[in-house]
Amino acid sequence: MNTTPASIPDQKKVGMVSLGCPKALVDSERILTKLRADGYAMSPDYAGADVVLVNTCGFLDSAKEESLSAIGEAIAENGRVIVTGCMGEEADVIRAKFPAVLAVTGAHQYEQVVEAVHEAAPPTQGPFVDLVPQMDVKLTPRHYSYLKISEGCNHSCAFCIIPQLRGKLASRRVDAVLREAEKLVAAGTKELLVISQDTSAYGVDIRHEERMWKGHPVRAHMTDLARELGQLKTPEGAQPWVRLHYVYPYPHVDAVIPLMAEGLLTPYLDIPFQHAAPNVLRAMKRPANEAKVLERLKNWREICPDIAIRSSFVVGFPGETEDDLRYLLDWLEEAQLDRVGAFRFEPVEGAQANTLPDPVPEEVKEERYARVMEVTERISAAKLQAKIGKTIPVIIDEVGEPDEDGDVGATGRSQADAPEIDGAVYLRNVPADLASGTFVNVTVEDADAHDLFGVISQS
Repeated sequence: MNTTPASIPDQKKVGMVSLGCPKALVDSERILTKLRADGYAMSPDYAGADVVLVNTCGFLDSAKEESLSAIGEAIAENGRVIVTGCMGEEADVIRAKFPAVLAVTGAHQYEQVVEAVHEAAPPTQGPFVDLVPQMDVKLTPRHYSYLKISEGCNHSCAFCIIPQLRGKLASRRVDAVLREAEKLVAAGTKELLVISQDTSAYGVDIRHEERMWKGHPVRAHMTDLARELGQLKTPEGAQPWVRLHYVYPYPHVDAVIPLMAEGLLTPYLDIPFQHAAPNVLRAMKRPANEAKVLERLKNWREICPDIAIRSSFVVGFPGETEDDLRYLLDWLEEAQLDRVGAFRFEPVEGAQANTLPDPVPEEVKEERYARVMEVTERISAAKLQAKIGKTIPVIIDEVGEPDEDGDVGATGRSQADAPEIDGAVYLRNVPADLASGTFVNVTVEDADAHDLFGVISQS
């Protein structure tokens, strides 16, 4: 009788290159989680991968170029490449440039991606591996997680092709979202970043249907979801930060500000205003209610003085005049937004804006971009200077190594700072055993136009 134990076959390995926005990052996490459950291991490099996935971005022509470059690098380094994501909608373009790609799928087509991987590198797991419990794959640090509540968008903005790439609004069941959030927090998440294409519209497509959660009904509505997320607790009994992104300023957004004042939500709103001049907003097919927005911003700050508003603006949109740019600059001076990103208009294939008259010359775009950034940096610097001497809550992202004197520094973020897109808080002389994901109170000692500098408060 042969008593030699059966060996478990080596796992096939998958590499992943994830490009684009946080929503695409969540797609990558879901794909990798499914593949790991199917017996695949993750490869940190090209050399060790049996197949490489490239999750592409197709929002702007520059993003498409970056995606094509990434595909080319993966082909050169590994040779066995599957393409997915937003640019997957342009399969003909990808195959014409890279005929060696094994498969091309579109955005959030999880099943098709997994099937393509199975075909390219069939899983070799045995029955013993099937019994090993699997955890979700995270591509972000353990202490913060993106929580995607819906897919797609019902808007038809002239500069955007997201509806063509990702379809109309498709909201997730509210109990499924809350279950995922609870699971993430139980596993160590200290900050939930709520994302979608249009967070304010959550549940519109499913008529804000109710689902039972913890013994009571909850609507699929941004306000109800936010209130429930504010009830979550970490295993240590602390309240995680809950940060709202991509919030269109519909009237019902006013209802989440009191939740911030109560401490249930992080006092932070990411609102894509895009512009302020009525003529440009109409050309963009965006709501032109900039005057009401200023009044609402004032009201929000009265209810929740600590609220931080971040936004993004497009300069150089076709037809934008010097008067429009001055209008935007004046609006920014009055709005006093905390965090601002500016972008030069860039045509993207398939967008309505490409056919609009009076394109703005590139050199004019550059000059206008510089003027917007000068104003917003000055506002940001003044706001951060006003925080010197104050003590604020900070979440630690990274702890450094001791310097030649044995001092340890750390990098964190305040409630006004979302990861990757906003500023940071740089700390000196932190305890060597300080861990990422820890909440600390920090006394601010200095500031520049974007970042704060301080020390952990001793009081």
